[in-house]
Amino acid sequence: MLIGCAFITSCSNDDKPTGAATTITKKPVVMDPFRYHKLVEVSPGQDYDILSWGRGSSTVGSFEILHSDSAAAKYTTTTGDLDGSIVDVYNSDMDLDGNPEIIIQAKGKDTLNYTNMYAFEFSNGKAQKLDFPRLNQKQRQGYRGDDNFYIKDGALMREFPIYNGSGKDAKPSGQKRLLQYGLRDNSFTVKQLSTDSTATKAGQNTAKGTANPVVTPAKPKQSQKETKKTTTQHKKKHKKHHHTSDSDADAETGGDGQ
Repeated sequence: MLIGCAFITSCSNDDKPTGAATTITKKPVVMDPFRYHKLVEVSPGQDYDILSWGRGSSTVGSFEILHSDSAAAKYTTTTGDLDGSIVDVYNSDMDLDGNPEIIIQAKGKDTLNYTNMYAFEFSNGKAQKLDFPRLNQKQRQGYRGDDNFYIKDGALMREFPIYNGSGKDAKPSGQKRLLQYGLRDNSFTVKQLSTDSTATKAGQNTAKGTANPVVTPAKPKQSQKETKKTTTQHKKKHKKHHHTSDSDADAETGGDGQ
């Protein structure tokens, strides 16, 4: 009986939690027709909920930005058509005017894995759409998607790998192109920070996107006859120079030079 009571007591103790309770935080489940949700808290009482939604397709749909101004009890909604799936959302103030910018990054599905950006600046409860610039011809050279965006020192950075070739034959070059985006007068500015290398005849690129080094051509080698001739001429010239210097010295000291 004593053994049985001890066994029952042990089982009862095993059922009770020991120590501090462990809290497991689960990621909120996004229910249909919604596909994506992210909460961006710009400041206390200024919250932005970004969602994407749509039925019947996973590549197109719509997005909406729900702005909650709890201090002023104002709530606004900004919507737009969405091409691709939302990858991430960025909050910035690139022009330092105190008005936040909400930038949505969506990734399309094709051979390039292209990126679509949707940007808005919020001021006095209103959203102003900002036109995100497309890559120009030079910036698109070797572009195959797979963009990586991030905020650094108040600017939006964009980095993507560079490929050699085109189509299915395109191969990674091992280099990356880095662009920096700013905002001025509600218009984006773009600056390329990386330097693209130039391929050499051997098909090799300089490391880390730097320019090709300058190679100084070597001087042609002289033959033995030319070297001997040059040495003889140098000795004669040195002897003549030495004799002239002695004559000049005699003249300066009052000698007769003979």
